[in-house]
Amino acid sequence: MGSDYLHLNWAPDGSAHCVCVLIIPEKAIEEPGYIKTLHKSGSTDKHEFQALAQTAYYQHQDDELELLVADQSISIGRAGDTHYLDHGMVLFRERGGLIRAAVCQGQNPKKLLETAHRFCTRWVRLDI
Repeated sequence: MGSDYLHLNWAPDGSAHCVCVLIIPEKAIEEPGYIKTLHKSGSTDKHEFQALAQTAYYQHQDDELELLVADQSISIGRAGDTHYLDHGMVLFRERGGLIRAAVCQGQNPKKLLETAHRFCTRWVRLDI
């Protein structure tokens, strides 16, 4: 397990090592500028994040996306830099390629996935 991977924790016994992560706070539904992107290499390849958001969105529509309900704050960290999310969702791709989503209890996953998909699609199309 390389230290360059992002470590995601959504429950006392729920964690994963990730290659890339989209952090979608609840307030991003109204103002998408709050969405954050993290990659193990530190890069921000917008096409990779757009593919993550689009794939998760379509998988959710087909009931194929694994939604992990967080019963605590979701933490995303790497070597001294940790982000916390109390309201919203984290989309992530594990190092093996599996795409999953950790969603804070009581949040609307469909709305958050739509928000991430729309944000990343505009990012690719408009270079925002």
